[in-house]
Amino acid sequence: MSQSIAGKVVLVTGASSGIGRAVARLLAAEGATLALAARSTERMQALAEEIGGAPHIISADLTDPKEVERMVADSEERFGQIDVFVANAGIYVPGLAAEGNADDWDRMIALNVNGVFRAVRAVLPGMIARRDGDILVMSSISGHQAIHWEPVYSATKHAVQSFVHGVRRQVAKHGIRVMSMAPGMVLNELWGFTDPGQIEERIAARAGLRSEDVADACLYMLTRPRHVTIRDLVMLPQNQDL
Repeated sequence: MSQSIAGKVVLVTGASSGIGRAVARLLAAEGATLALAARSTERMQALAEEIGGAPHIISADLTDPKEVERMVADSEERFGQIDVFVANAGIYVPGLAAEGNADDWDRMIALNVNGVFRAVRAVLPGMIARRDGDILVMSSISGHQAIHWEPVYSATKHAVQSFVHGVRRQVAKHGIRVMSMAPGMVLNELWGFTDPGQIEERIAARAGLRSEDVADACLYMLTRPRHVTIRDLVMLPQNQDL
């Protein structure tokens, strides 16, 4: 029997757009209590007005270690605990290694890797103390195979995969589940898709996923019975062939 997300305190990073926004909308509709973190306060406030339920808004740049600590501490101070952490914030930098901007790589690694590692470290003590909690990290199909047009991005997601698998085995004895969601092409801002018509064309061609598709899968993972861990969920558009 599935479990309900209603009443659980869920911290979602990267909540102002794309998958994070879709996750926030869906979990709000399911009755979760939300803490939403991203850099764009204005966009998060608009989302809060849309979904209702008075989510807690945290403006934070998760490339900054101090901001990561503040985000978690702020959420715990507001709600007393974090039941579920959805580590979704990330950026995408493709390109050739010989021509890439190494500063852009550093920022991507700081957010996609270090930001995730530090945030998970920060939420774990409370979960361990309660012997309960879920951590869902947004990975990518790029974490399961090295994609040649995005080698550094692929490297960040491979790092995430290794981290998730190692941490899961460390904390399972405390009743904590650690899971990885790995979508293929998602038709949202991160990958440069903003035109509704173009998105619908891609969907009709089965060449992309909606953010809402990924959010639905995240909800499925989080609502499995406590004895079930969806270790990795890889989802692709039907016609994506890598």
